[in-house]
Amino acid sequence: MMTDPASGEAANPTASAAASGQPAEHHLNLLGVIQGLMVIVVVVTFVLAFVAQPFRIPSESMEPTLLIGDFVVVDKVSLAPAGEWHWLLPYRSVERGDVVVFRRPDADNAARENYLVKRVAAVPGDHLRLQQGRLVLDGVAQPEKQAVFLPSGPDAYRDEFPASLYTDVGVEPEWWVQMHKLVRDGELVVPEGSYFMMGDNRNHSLDSRYWGFVPRQQIVGHARLVYFSLRTPSPDDAELAAQTSKAALRSDSIAKGTWLDFARWGRLFRIVH
Repeated sequence: MMTDPASGEAANPTASAAASGQPAEHHLNLLGVIQGLMVIVVVVTFVLAFVAQPFRIPSESMEPTLLIGDFVVVDKVSLAPAGEWHWLLPYRSVERGDVVVFRRPDADNAARENYLVKRVAAVPGDHLRLQQGRLVLDGVAQPEKQAVFLPSGPDAYRDEFPASLYTDVGVEPEWWVQMHKLVRDGELVVPEGSYFMMGDNRNHSLDSRYWGFVPRQQIVGHARLVYFSLRTPSPDDAELAAQTSKAALRSDSIAKGTWLDFARWGRLFRIVH
């Protein structure tokens, strides 16, 4: 035991340490942790608002490229309107073939999903039509390597677009009127600032054929990466598996019925093309 030379009394080391500022040091450490958490929250908020954002795929319209249950990271920078930082950041125009997330034109309808993911089929100035469901741009049939055409009954409106007759109850009436104002010699002319979107699962996709163009300002970003995938059944699984040998539809190495079977592990970090 130590003796205080001034008083001659025994000195308590614990009391001395407390008196020397240990509670204050603990308070400073706690404050540092809170500040660190606040920085993380600010950074995550900034990333979600301006850089990247996660989305979950709810329907089969983009199969086999994107499956029901896929979680994708959407790049919100590259397709953003170029500002004063255009010389530094990788801005570019929306191009045919891009897989994009956008706010649908009739998103004010609360009964529908506000955000959709589709492939850009046509850009401003394109002359578009479908022949037996196949995309033709400016008179040239497109290869469409990503598209699948599952067995389906005949549908003149869907497959011979733009149709001259109002034959599908799923068509938005406003779009029907607008569409026919833009048809020239049997082809739909895409106006400036607008894009025509289609799903890769061509016979099972409600897309621009039914509700119209997507304005440039409603495009949220470019779907880049599948970072996780829940094993969610799709009504088209059997037909897709029969028509394609793509890795997206191959069974994972995890045995069916195990506790790990809830996810499609083989799809983790898959680049979206």
